[in-house]
Amino acid sequence: MKTILNVKGKSQFDEDVEQSIRSSACGPVTAFVMTQHLFPQGCPYTTNELYRLLGSTKIGLFKYRFIRNMRKVLGVEWTVAGCTIDEVKRQLDNGRPVAAKFDKWFTFRWRGKYGFDYHWVPVIGYEETTDDIFLFIHDNGGRNRDSQVRHISYKMNRSILSFIKIEPTE
Repeated sequence: MKTILNVKGKSQFDEDVEQSIRSSACGPVTAFVMTQHLFPQGCPYTTNELYRLLGSTKIGLFKYRFIRNMRKVLGVEWTVAGCTIDEVKRQLDNGRPVAAKFDKWFTFRWRGKYGFDYHWVPVIGYEETTDDIFLFIHDNGGRNRDSQVRHISYKMNRSILSFIKIEPTE
């Protein structure tokens, strides 16, 4: 089974992102891409504003800050919480992208080979195989390159992956 959402990606190196924050803007770009998809009118904030509102730093965005500060930004109508791979699949099946954080540094998995060492990305789909789940992600671009959709093995990366869902509060 394969699910891929039609989500418009964004590069953290786009001209509208302040040059001084581009190298550490993957978390705010992920939040921007997710809210652009979830809100019919689009995201009410720029990536630069989200960088400050979420409490991003030059070394990145901590998961607890993403959750705590997105709750403040979105208000009580939205649930922002960590989630499991099963919840990731449920969110995607319901048309909602999920934030994924790759982090080998703060999980003390320095020697492994992973899709990214440290990076936030929007998960926009998945495909289950007999022995793995492949996640379809927007990679948030690079210098002089738009965001591209890539597929990443969950099995190879699960020890450094964490996820955050954003869904309407019931």
